[in-house]
Amino acid sequence: MRAISVQQPWAFAMVRAGNGVFNQGSPTAYRGPVLVYASLRVDLGACDSPLILAAGWDPADPLATVGAVVAVAAIEDVCSDAVLDGACDCGPWAEPEAHHWRLADVTPLPRPVVALGKVGLWEPSATLVGEVRAMLASAASRTG
Repeated sequence: MRAISVQQPWAFAMVRAGNGVFNQGSPTAYRGPVLVYASLRVDLGACDSPLILAAGWDPADPLATVGAVVAVAAIEDVCSDAVLDGACDCGPWAEPEAHHWRLADVTPLPRPVVALGKVGLWEPSATLVGEVRAMLASAASRTG
């Protein structure tokens, strides 16, 4: 398992609005599960964007926290069309001239898990992964 660091309010939008695109300057060969880590940096300019407002951005929401894992997802594909030919069909969340890491199965955690992150795609500690898995298993047993 890997983790991706995403600035708020974009991490919030991935979870609450189903934003399945993580815009990056480079592609990745990695496919599979990732922890969505809300980094300590906040994109203040994005907080008033129409996409973020439509996502229901609420700084008081636990998923709007910073410095914590807020969800799990899976990188299922990477679209580089916007970089190669200037256009793609990845939707409104896709930034021009970026690689679009397509996420699937974005699942919010019942509560954020505070942790130290790293930039980009990184390998979380076994302790962090274990804590997230235990939390999800516990939540599933209560609902199932």
